[in-house]
Amino acid sequence: MKTILILSLFILSACTMSNEQKIDDLLKNYQGQVPGASLIIIKEGKILLKKGYGLANLEHKSPVESNSTFRLASVTKQFTAMCIMILEEQGKLSYDTKLTDIFPDFPEYGNQITIENILRHTSGLIDYESLLPDTMQGQVLDKDVLQLMKEQDSTYFEPGLKYQYSNTGYAVLAMIIEKLSGISFADFLKQNIFGPLAMDNSVAFVKGVSEVPHRSYGYAVSDSGFVFRDQSSTSAVLGDGGIYTNVEDMFKWDQALYTDKLVSFSSLERAWTPGNPPETPDNTYGYGWRIDTYKGHKRIHHNGSTCGFRNCIQRFPDDKLTLVLLTNRDEPDVFPIVESISDLFLEQK
Repeated sequence: MKTILILSLFILSACTMSNEQKIDDLLKNYQGQVPGASLIIIKEGKILLKKGYGLANLEHKSPVESNSTFRLASVTKQFTAMCIMILEEQGKLSYDTKLTDIFPDFPEYGNQITIENILRHTSGLIDYESLLPDTMQGQVLDKDVLQLMKEQDSTYFEPGLKYQYSNTGYAVLAMIIEKLSGISFADFLKQNIFGPLAMDNSVAFVKGVSEVPHRSYGYAVSDSGFVFRDQSSTSAVLGDGGIYTNVEDMFKWDQALYTDKLVSFSSLERAWTPGNPPETPDNTYGYGWRIDTYKGHKRIHHNGSTCGFRNCIQRFPDDKLTLVLLTNRDEPDVFPIVESISDLFLEQK
């Protein structure tokens, strides 16, 4: 059996070497003196490829390395959801808990919105970005998002009726985590996820409070080249997209998801089960993850798009294959690139 395992790993290694040039070709636009990318490919608990491309900081010509950290944008949502799952297992909430159960001063419409609704994007909460004035100065925080929701009197639709992606919901989840745990969202992440998994380069970044180690800065594509675009008015909202991390820590995260170290297997299975609300029965969203099938392979995945960053994680649990691509530019969409790379490692079905 040991001989077969060694032979299998040798074949995988040889396959990766033969595919590396193809991967480099797919990422050719990230090479050189341009905003870059960090890629990791994991198979059967082993790192097949870990490679950096381009620059983490154009001004200082700092190359992207395996420890370079990127703002995850919406890839953050799987961590926010995990915090809620941890609180549920601690008995501090249930998935049927209503917003008004946690925030008594929340408007009456919150009595119809459950934690489950928010996790699955079926809450109907108003998009907070649509409520921000064009003249706004400074940055919005999660607590500001919660306050904006307290100033509303309705939702887009009856909670639970259909799916509509909501950054608002995940900012509200961050405030729920703070209310029920008694500590900041950033500290809860550190104490319950980053610390236990030794994700030492991961942080929910709060300016003036924390630092981002080995930080990559974001850029936008313009007609004249690349321009610095690292922050926007919504970049300080943590629950929907404020975590910074690197591919080395994402390896630890990925491997933990094959275990019950953070939460039980039954909780994980629930997180990876689509909600299928009545008016959008084909919805494939779980708890911070999208769930579907790609070329016959079960896939659990999420994209992250924000000012200066585009990221993607795709996990194929039955194949024990994970790909993570982090980039510090606002285009192109990296999802099809990751699919093309996954094609090199997935068996045909």
